[in-house]
Amino acid sequence: MENRDLWVDHAKALGIVLVVYGHVLRGLHSAGIPMPETFYRLSDSIVYSFHMPLFFFLAGLFFQQSFAAKGARGLVFSKLDSILYPYVLWSILQGLIEAILADYTNGAVTYAEVFALLWAPRAQFWFLYALLLCFLLAVAVFSLSRRSIIPVTLVAALLHLFPSLLPEGLVWRFIADNFVFFALGILGAGQLRGMAASGWQVSFMVGLFVIAQYGFHGLLELHYTDRGILSLLLALVSIATVVTLCSWSARWPLGFVAYLGTTSMAIYLMHILAGSGIRVLLKAVGVDSFLLHTVAGVAGGLLLPLLALAIIQRLQLRYLFAAPISRLLTLSLNWALPRAGR
Repeated sequence: MENRDLWVDHAKALGIVLVVYGHVLRGLHSAGIPMPETFYRLSDSIVYSFHMPLFFFLAGLFFQQSFAAKGARGLVFSKLDSILYPYVLWSILQGLIEAILADYTNGAVTYAEVFALLWAPRAQFWFLYALLLCFLLAVAVFSLSRRSIIPVTLVAALLHLFPSLLPEGLVWRFIADNFVFFALGILGAGQLRGMAASGWQVSFMVGLFVIAQYGFHGLLELHYTDRGILSLLLALVSIATVVTLCSWSARWPLGFVAYLGTTSMAIYLMHILAGSGIRVLLKAVGVDSFLLHTVAGVAGGLLLPLLALAIIQRLQLRYLFAAPISRLLTLSLNWALPRAGR
């Protein structure tokens, strides 16, 4: 685990399990698998109230370290390798499969939708699109002044609460929705990296999480889409709970949990195809049990991508997840700039 905090991998593991569960549940609901509607709405809202903000927060934790090591240009180039490239490749791969198999899945995906990925990200890939925007914005902020991250975070929180202050468009919406969590990760890195929570702190935060979720969904009868100060506070309490719980659990060598965290990107890229395939197969043999579909879908959504990843690694097909775009750009610039100065 060189240059990594084990609790971050535990947090990513918990986050990716919630991602797979949320998408499996939504897929079953769209497919008409009988399930208690109240359970579906509550479960869906709880998961979506914090699981993606958690990933933006975790990404922000390592931003300043990467910026210091690589510089602005190096960091941007590296994200072209690790974010933009898999976004484009897997958006096309999954999109083409969904378009070909549209008669057997929940939605009719067109080829035009697949290739509109540069301005209209679809399916789970919106996260990579938004994450790249957050990195680019943070690079711009740090290039001007590292001290400006505090006022920028306050502005980001304001825009999160009042997104209408920004122009219309997906780019602005992604920034308004998510940059505040990324920025908070940057601010919290110094205090949280290497932390180890105690048992009583875990108990307190879990209790606070339960109270916050119950108050938001039960007493106030709100939904995660009800944007406002309460939804922002709920997300922050939930993220703090995950951080505390995982910094405590990292005391034990939970190897598979950490492995889920380190492979969370591969799982994220492939879990929709895996989970959807499990659902289609179970429906084909006449299974309509909500519980069986959920367990099999989540297990398949986690384990099948890990199996595919092992095969990909064995065959050394590393370009399915990252490409040396940064290396090519660096070589191109090193070749072009001296000639431009002649």
